[in-house]
Amino acid sequence: MAESFFGLNVAVRGLFSAQRSLDIVNHNLNNINTPGYSRQQAVQVASRPMALADGTGMMGTGSDVTGVRRIRDEYLDFKYWSENLSYGEWSAKKEVLSDLEVTFNEPSNSGFTTIMSDFFDSMQELAKDPSSGAVRSLVKQRGVTLTKYFNSLATHLEEMQKDVNYRIQTKVEEVNSLAVQIQQLNRQIYITELDGNTANDMRDQRTVLVDRLSKLINIEANEVVAGYTPDGREDRHFVVTISGKALVDHFSISKLALEQRPSDQKVNREDIGNLYEIRWADGNKLNIKSGELKGYLDVRDGNEGIVNPDNGRVSPNYKGIPYYQKKLNEFVRIFARAFNEGYIDSNGDKGFDPDEFGTGHAAGYGYNSTDNGIRFFTMTGDGRLPLSSSDFLGGATDPADIYDIYENITAKNFTVASDILDDYNLIAASDASGQAGNIEVLNKLLSLRRDTDMFSEGAPEDFMKSLVATLGIDAQQAGNYKDNQQIVVNQIIN
Repeated sequence: MAESFFGLNVAVRGLFSAQRSLDIVNHNLNNINTPGYSRQQAVQVASRPMALADGTGMMGTGSDVTGVRRIRDEYLDFKYWSENLSYGEWSAKKEVLSDLEVTFNEPSNSGFTTIMSDFFDSMQELAKDPSSGAVRSLVKQRGVTLTKYFNSLATHLEEMQKDVNYRIQTKVEEVNSLAVQIQQLNRQIYITELDGNTANDMRDQRTVLVDRLSKLINIEANEVVAGYTPDGREDRHFVVTISGKALVDHFSISKLALEQRPSDQKVNREDIGNLYEIRWADGNKLNIKSGELKGYLDVRDGNEGIVNPDNGRVSPNYKGIPYYQKKLNEFVRIFARAFNEGYIDSNGDKGFDPDEFGTGHAAGYGYNSTDNGIRFFTMTGDGRLPLSSSDFLGGATDPADIYDIYENITAKNFTVASDILDDYNLIAASDASGQAGNIEVLNKLLSLRRDTDMFSEGAPEDFMKSLVATLGIDAQQAGNYKDNQQIVVNQIIN
């Protein structure tokens, strides 16, 4: 009779083991679409055998489920985090560069090529009839349209830099939020596993948080043995580091902090004010190597690695928003200097050269005018009103000083001189006073349209085409890298 009941007991053990295994299978099926879920498996072992009364051996007693194993390949986790970093960086860069392409709006009916062509076409019409008030008014308006194009571009770039700065702020806040959530899960997991259980579902939740963190910034995550418990088990702590410094260390956390740059610590002269620096909350420097934050920092501050002469700070070696701000400023300075003064840097050595001054607008005379010296392009003053030619020069008469004054012009403050705005008859055409039909100066100005010595890239249109092409190539490259990384990340997930 005892043997019969013993057999029933073995059968009951088997049923209980099978039931627990089925429960785990059901749990797996219910979470098949849960992000980050790891398949679980019952750990089934033979139960302790019973010694036979006659001493002839041992009799099996069935099976027990001693635990639930989490099936997860840690190598794939590490691989995913590494590839997700690069995906995050190139996603951020592609996003901002695509916005830049829209801002430049080339080629289009309202882009640079059209606006510059319209300006020179109106001057060509003036050459046919330099006494025409209607055509002179058209030249003035086309000049205003040209300057406003650059004003608008510069304003958009500043707004973009401000927007990227805000994105950096939100990403830093997200890093800190994820770190807090990981720390809280560390505590819950540690308490749950003190008695030997395995907190599989909470471990999955923690891994999902690390997955999200890995897209933001270069992190490493490991479970390290910190010692041993009184019963001899390993005391494991989960640690997340950024460039070797702990963001989360078991129950403790070190947050990131944002500090606004002082006005004398701009990375680039073209930068707007109040951009954020990212540091550890304890004030230590943070080394960001990859991830979305690296991508946003590169496009916000990137200027081909140039050094700011005001403070010695070095920009990221990437063509970001400041690079395009710098190139626009370069264009308006060189173009205004050439148009006003006839200055063309034909030998490409940059800097002032008295032999490179030619005939510009300032050398010419307006309609029936007895005076010259009027500059067509100047800049806005403190009140954002266009400066007159004399206010722009500020009393400078030496050619070297006049050359340097143009370094104050930016794409944002570029404008038509108030003299011209007030009286279009001051638009110069003649190289001598009182000669209404003389268009010698106007012909010189018209030749600037095709002057390939004006910029290292060639004529004005060539400069902008080169700039837009550079942007297009960089945006395409960022898109290709992003797409390739997405394929790699998806392969790891699947």
